[in-house]
Amino acid sequence: MPTPPEKQPKIAAAFFDVDNTLIRGSSSFLFGKAAFERKFFSRKDFWNFAWHQFRFIWRGESAKTLTSIKDRALGLIEGHKAEELAALTETVYDDYICPKLWPETVRLAKEHIAAGREVWLVTATPQEIAEVMAKRLGLTGGLGTIVERKDGILTGQLEGDALHGKAKRKAVKQLAKDRRISLKRSFAYSDSHNDLPMLTAVGNPVCVNPDAILRIRAKAADWQILDFKKRELRANK
Repeated sequence: MPTPPEKQPKIAAAFFDVDNTLIRGSSSFLFGKAAFERKFFSRKDFWNFAWHQFRFIWRGESAKTLTSIKDRALGLIEGHKAEELAALTETVYDDYICPKLWPETVRLAKEHIAAGREVWLVTATPQEIAEVMAKRLGLTGGLGTIVERKDGILTGQLEGDALHGKAKRKAVKQLAKDRRISLKRSFAYSDSHNDLPMLTAVGNPVCVNPDAILRIRAKAADWQILDFKKRELRANK
């Protein structure tokens, strides 16, 4: 007689932030760059995006920067067909995201898959991009911010909150409940102190390219710290 689902042993998983953890920079910006090249918006908006990208890479994530990037991205896609967004996500991955991947983080994600764990991307970027990235990398799935659509048209609004901060913790806990994941045995990876809610939800938090605040917290808690930015700088000398 088969074991009932509620009696089956729980599995382990690994949850990865995307921006500055899995890729260098902001996936929302890369999406905006692709949209610009397809004349979805003006050159002026593109350069505003570029400035935010520069600050994001070198100064780290902040709520103000994230809000600005999110608002601009939503404003740019408002009024477009949902099918245009779906088609654009494939191009965004091939032409913009793939070249920005941190190979070390990709290797870690695939090692978790090889070890029999589920691997989920958890990001504030649109759900469509998260799902495409997960599929292309051979991971389990992606959780992202859901953009509202009505009659097949993007409204420029969100369904619920952006998947950021405490919202990531809530999403991870719900996923763990739905898929019988043991958070105590699971891993989480991020570069930002804004992801402390997600990092503290698992038994094995890991900091990747951490910002100043997260580095302090990680050292105090004796968490593993991985710094691929320094490795990249050494390689370029």
